[in-house]
Amino acid sequence: MESLEKQLICPICLEMFTKPVVILPCQHNLCRKCANDVFQASNPYLSARSGSTVTSGGRFRCPSCRHEVVLDRHGVYGLQRNLLVENIIDMYKQGNTSKPVPEVKTDQPMCEEHEDEKINIYCITCSVPTCSLCKVFGAHKNCNVAPLNDVFGQQKVELTDCVSMLVGNNERVQAIISQMDETCRAIDENSRRQKSRICETFDHLFVLLEEKKSEMTLRINAEQEEKLDYIRGLRKKYSEHLEGTAKLLETAIQTMDESEMAVFLQMTKPLLQKLMEGTNTSHLDKVQHGYENMEHFKANFECQRKALAEISFKIDEDDEEDEEEEAELRVTTAGSRFESQQHVSPTSAGQSTKKPASTYPASHAPTETFRGPTHSNSTSKEPSVVAIKPDSTSFASTQLHHTVGAAE
Repeated sequence: MESLEKQLICPICLEMFTKPVVILPCQHNLCRKCANDVFQASNPYLSARSGSTVTSGGRFRCPSCRHEVVLDRHGVYGLQRNLLVENIIDMYKQGNTSKPVPEVKTDQPMCEEHEDEKINIYCITCSVPTCSLCKVFGAHKNCNVAPLNDVFGQQKVELTDCVSMLVGNNERVQAIISQMDETCRAIDENSRRQKSRICETFDHLFVLLEEKKSEMTLRINAEQEEKLDYIRGLRKKYSEHLEGTAKLLETAIQTMDESEMAVFLQMTKPLLQKLMEGTNTSHLDKVQHGYENMEHFKANFECQRKALAEISFKIDEDDEEDEEEEAELRVTTAGSRFESQQHVSPTSAGQSTKKPASTYPASHAPTETFRGPTHSNSTSKEPSVVAIKPDSTSFASTQLHHTVGAAE
């Protein structure tokens, strides 16, 4: 009979199975109430959102063999009842009506210095549970003490508050992760839109534009991948933080079920410290507003065909001012050259003259820069800068820019 009784003990509550008894896919049995408790401890967010003890879907692990149990929309109520075990329990109880079921007793912790004394008070000064003899003439005789149940109630309330804070913080972290997913989608969409605009413009140009089209598309792809890699890496950090706090939350929930006050108090202090650390997300980067924007990839095209080789993305206003100054200087130089040609002698006017290969020295050609994406992390490196210096022979054609809309 004793061996039969051991087979009828629930591995969760350590008492005889309470009907209804459910059988898991791994063929282990649990009280339905205990199965629901294990499920809610493993899925705190589902129960917190639904606001009910009955939650649909989700999964948990069998406490006996750690096999993963996947629930359908009916939750634990969708698990099959083990009528055979329930009938055996009924027959066992009928045959042992005169013999009460022995209660499973938990050993109360004893004092390390006074082995025969139970821990029954709490030292406020040292923040440890102890016994009465330690207060009378032991290590805590000069310390402030309080009844064990008083400190138990206070710290349980504090632990409950911390659990609530952590649950709320995890919801905020989950919202941030969802926002990051949306940011990734926005980056993809904006990148697709910008690449589409550029490609549509290049489709109306000649074969000479194909090389530049590939170059500019690759630039967008490079920044897109850089931004996506950064967001994905940051999302992974938030996910790891969320996974760690979820495990910590499960430990805290299990600790709250500890009925023995001394054991509870021994576990509370380090657990509270970990819970407070879990609520801190200041070490995680935040994505700046507008980080997904790709509007700076607006291409400018040359009006003249000879300038097609110098097409690039829109340059800064400072560079435009420098180009205007260079254009004015070129106009002045061209005017002086024209006046000097008007004074050429008749004999030399009939001779053939060669035009200079370049109307402006190559050393004075402005430099166009492409700046990579900047991140919100203050410790990140400076954005990469790629310098492109046009040839002197085609520099004169780079002064007439217009936007994609003007070209279209």
